[in-house]
Amino acid sequence: MGLDLRTTADDLLTRHPDRLALADPDGSVDYRELRALILSATARLRDAGVKPDDRVVIIDVPGRLGLVAAFAAIRLGACATVINPRLTPDEVDTLVGIIGECPVAITGAPYQDRVSKLAVPVIGPDLLDAYDGDDSPGERDGAEAIVLFTSGTTGLPKPVPVPWDTLTARLAPYSVETEPGMRMLCLPIHHVGGLLGAMVSILGGHSLVIQPKFEAGDWLRLVEAHKVQMLFIVPTMLARIVDHPDLASRDISSLQTVTYGASPMTDDLLTKLTEAMPGVGFINTFGQTETLGGITVSMPEDATHPVHRTSVGKLVPGVEIRIVTPGTDDELPVGGTGELIVKSGQNVVDGWMRTGDLVRLDEDGYLYPEGRLSDTINRGGEKFGPIEVETALRTHPLVTDCAVAGVPDPELNERVGAVVVTSEPVDVTTLQQWCAKRIAKYKTPELVVFADEVPLTDMNKVDRRAVVRMVKGA
Repeated sequence: MGLDLRTTADDLLTRHPDRLALADPDGSVDYRELRALILSATARLRDAGVKPDDRVVIIDVPGRLGLVAAFAAIRLGACATVINPRLTPDEVDTLVGIIGECPVAITGAPYQDRVSKLAVPVIGPDLLDAYDGDDSPGERDGAEAIVLFTSGTTGLPKPVPVPWDTLTARLAPYSVETEPGMRMLCLPIHHVGGLLGAMVSILGGHSLVIQPKFEAGDWLRLVEAHKVQMLFIVPTMLARIVDHPDLASRDISSLQTVTYGASPMTDDLLTKLTEAMPGVGFINTFGQTETLGGITVSMPEDATHPVHRTSVGKLVPGVEIRIVTPGTDDELPVGGTGELIVKSGQNVVDGWMRTGDLVRLDEDGYLYPEGRLSDTINRGGEKFGPIEVETALRTHPLVTDCAVAGVPDPELNERVGAVVVTSEPVDVTTLQQWCAKRIAKYKTPELVVFADEVPLTDMNKVDRRAVVRMVKGA
């Protein structure tokens, strides 16, 4: 019989009941205790009125609360809807308005204000308290098992519903009996890499060390203390790790594999990493939320190859791609740069899917990203549209016009740059504080220049390349 995600706690968590399942700042739980937490949360959510196909909003940093909530929602046949805890109440309200009503929201203690506009019952950390009730699996009436969010080309976050069968197929290979390992989660669970990475660890019977908020020195401490072997991380984090003064004094020899993705890795950073951690295999993966993670993977030897090191590896089995002239279906020859179209069983939609990525493929089958068709800003792996930032800026009474773009940055990949037109003088800090009350802090403009007008194209659209030039030249 195949994997049934609703009965994960019954079928999988009882294999090795005494093995460490999760370790986070609140302590450790073994697999027996994790099973009990999921069953108790299932009963609590059922009594709160959660039914199959309901959206269960989950807002928290990485930790046992968010993961237990996701598994409990799935057990009921409901849809775990994981939202970025850094968003404002207005932003959360907008996202929930897109996906439809939800009967309950689950949040960490610091984030309960994020759901203040939803007018639904809120369950906090007490979801982890023992609860006596019906903890049996629910029916699988709905179409989706989880919902994640990604930014569209307009800048408005869009939901990515993940069908049950697609998620099951993606996770099934990892639910088989394997050699247990010590893994680490240091990515948000509202990201596909964070949530699926945690689910893969649990389904595979591994032990998972959780760092709720990334900090390079603490990361080094946790790797040493728990003898972490494998993890997924983004290049921005790796840059801070390799430059941290504690790197030389910490014993991180347990590390075997570091998989990275979500944003580009510079050649200089990869060189520093392979020199500083010669015993670690660095593996690159490339994909997006709509493909449920990686569609390519590199091998550790590629990280030191003179050419392949700048690629994202080769296609994983079962993935088909076409590289076409943007906006058309005209395929390009090998070596040509064009729009990437993907077809695979792990796509959240059937058939061929346009990714919005510009790529090229070499004769050896290695894929090389060349940028985005859209204007989406990628700040350290956090992706969002410039229109969201422009909308927040324009609400200031002194701002008459503005244009926003991602400005290349060696540490974060991009920083938020803005050209602003005002009716009266206003200082940058005031504008940043104004935006931070309306959008997530990481979206607020970091690099601001004032001008008499914003740059436009011949079609009277914002010329974002010119915005970047203006900001860089200031």
